[in-house]
Amino acid sequence: MISKPPALSEVRFRSGFGNWGTQQQHASAAYVTKLFSQHLTLARDFSRGFMANRDYRNLSVASQTQVRQTEVTLALNDRPYGAEQFYGNFNSWERTKGWFAGVKQGLGKKTDLLFAYRRNTDLFVLYRDRPQVFTNRHIVETWQASLRRSDELPWNSRLHYGAEFLGDRIVSNNLGQHSRARSAVYAAYDIRALKRFSLTIGLRDEIYRNLQQQFNPSAGVGYWLTQRAKLRASASRAFRLPTYTDLYYRDPGNVGNPLLRPEHASTYEGGLDLSLSKESKLAVTMFQRREKDGIDFVRRSSADIWRATNFQALNFTGFESQFTVVVARKHRIELSYTGLNGAQTVLAGQQSKYVFNYPRHSGVATWQAAWNNGLFARTRIGAIERLGRSPYAVWDTFFSYQKGRVRPYLQLANITSTRYEELIGVRMPGRSFVGGLELVLYRPR
Repeated sequence: MISKPPALSEVRFRSGFGNWGTQQQHASAAYVTKLFSQHLTLARDFSRGFMANRDYRNLSVASQTQVRQTEVTLALNDRPYGAEQFYGNFNSWERTKGWFAGVKQGLGKKTDLLFAYRRNTDLFVLYRDRPQVFTNRHIVETWQASLRRSDELPWNSRLHYGAEFLGDRIVSNNLGQHSRARSAVYAAYDIRALKRFSLTIGLRDEIYRNLQQQFNPSAGVGYWLTQRAKLRASASRAFRLPTYTDLYYRDPGNVGNPLLRPEHASTYEGGLDLSLSKESKLAVTMFQRREKDGIDFVRRSSADIWRATNFQALNFTGFESQFTVVVARKHRIELSYTGLNGAQTVLAGQQSKYVFNYPRHSGVATWQAAWNNGLFARTRIGAIERLGRSPYAVWDTFFSYQKGRVRPYLQLANITSTRYEELIGVRMPGRSFVGGLELVLYRPR
């Protein structure tokens, strides 16, 4: 008789089926001891699609191994899918593959050394039924290395600091061959003082293309008015390099711009956190984002092609709130709202593909409950009004039984079959369902 390994944490398998020929499988296993741990996950997702040329297949595998202070992560994914209308009025098809390897080595209790490598391939066919018209193949490789440390300091404070290097290159029959590298040093000081006051100051200095430099500071402060009320405020500066697609891509519906400048942004926010009772909390926040040289694809009319460009200045102002309450210890209710307004005069009558497709108003109501007999239920209703378009609402629900070795579940999405588009021209799925079983093959008692 073979005994079960006492360190085997858990083995699970889940399989579900739904409309449009949807199939989902997920398996996971973990083996843990004091000096060694191994986690494995495998996921597969398949569907014919809710409309023509919106079929997809997803396969992902991941492994995480830890031996003392050494941690190794390996992962791969393969995702072919029909991209009807994704990139314009084309019945496109695309297949992306990714491989990832990362190593984290602890050097004592305070210092970590990390290295990661990622390889992505992309096969893009503009017309699925006529691949000879336009097909793009490219390979992107990325390297990242970093050294980071954290020290405890007097006055209940901590200093985090480190350095990192990032490099990438692309080989493409459409975008050409390009490479670039960046390096940065950073530090962050975090302090908790007098039980009422907190302060975080961060500094990041980055060098990139042709030894150009970017200095990005950030600061955050918090103050507890009472045990139940906290004021907070923060400010930060960031920048983003244009992607290779932004710079060099070209097809019959889109064209990049090799003269694009990096995108800069300054963000400011302030808010209040309230604990109304032990079971209820409220958070409100006002924020503003100011962008310089913001990157987007624009066109003058629907007959024109999308062209990458820099907006000289973009300003967005918003408000968000979240209320959470637990009722009778089993029922959790969350209500949230976000309002956002952006200056549109920079468009000068042009159409925006991404930046000005933002939701002006969005609200979400969520309820979930877990009963002692193992039943679990969650439902979510989200309502959105995007700029220049009519509002819509999407209702999702999930049920499951979470005790024992056999655990049935049912997931319902877009129950009212709302017709909506997150990106203009890209229709989203209507009503769908997936039901199945999760099997807990082994779990220590």
